Amino acid sequence: MALFGIGLDSGFNGVEESPGDSDQLVSDARMADRAGLDVVTVTDHPYHGGQLDAYATLGFVLGATTSVAGVVTMTNLPCRPAPTLARTVSGLSALSGGRIKLGIGAGVFWDDIVRLGVEPRTPAEAVRMLAEGITLLKALTGGGDPVTFDGEFYQVDKLAPAQVPTPPIWSGSMGPASLAVTGRLADAWMPAGAQNWRSDPVAESRAVIDKAAVAAGRDPSDIATVHNVFGTITDTPVDATRSVDSNGIPWLSGTVEQWTEELVSAIDDYRADGFVFFSGADAADEKEAAHSRWAHEIVPAVRAATSAG
Repeated sequence: MALFGIGLDSGFNGVEESPGDSDQLVSDARMADRAGLDVVTVTDHPYHGGQLDAYATLGFVLGATTSVAGVVTMTNLPCRPAPTLARTVSGLSALSGGRIKLGIGAGVFWDDIVRLGVEPRTPAEAVRMLAEGITLLKALTGGGDPVTFDGEFYQVDKLAPAQVPTPPIWSGSMGPASLAVTGRLADAWMPAGAQNWRSDPVAESRAVIDKAAVAAGRDPSDIATVHNVFGTITDTPVDATRSVDSNGIPWLSGTVEQWTEELVSAIDDYRADGFVFFSGADAADEKEAAHSRWAHEIVPAVRAATSAG
């Protein structure tokens, strides 16, 4: 069964002085929970003062819900050292009954990241840090003997792992080297931003993941592909459901039936395993209505079509 969720608006949106609407964020999360969605997501840009902290937000959301899982997409690993991140995720897992997935990335916006006092890394170093961080995070969860780890970027000495299961690890890999890390170590791949699942770059990236998985003795089908989906839901059919906005972001629009057709095709024909919806509406009430239509109309229709198939 495919996974479905919504992306929560925790602020920023290009304006550092514009904090998120916390009441609306929690309302959206509770709606997703009641509707039986699988996941809610928040992004992690701790260098922006206008954005609510990702893990503070996620903890509050998990405390306000009962069933839906939460994931930071993607945790900015350079800003959140792996040993401490392992403790954060373990605590949230224990408190929420395991309703957390660990989204993690090597870091993209380095001009911003270094403003936090983080040591700058080359792209190759960032990828090695990602692989090392995931390895250590796995070692520090799931119980077992104390961990001693002497890596290039992280060192711990006889540190007891948390007695909670290791959460599913989602990667936001982009380049070939980090995609290979996904194939070796991660449980899901969420292409950065929003991507066209019909495109050659997505297919080529997925091939890199699959090759690395096989080389590591893993079954590539165990690594899910989860897509962010930006778009609008209309009352009347549109001529073209697929477009690209001014920033090059793929966009979907159309009726519930048109959305259902697009997503069923993504699952059946393009190996999609999940979707996180971001409404293209500007007004808060319109965005809330779009989230509700996604959760109560589109998701059930896609689930019914794919389970029947």
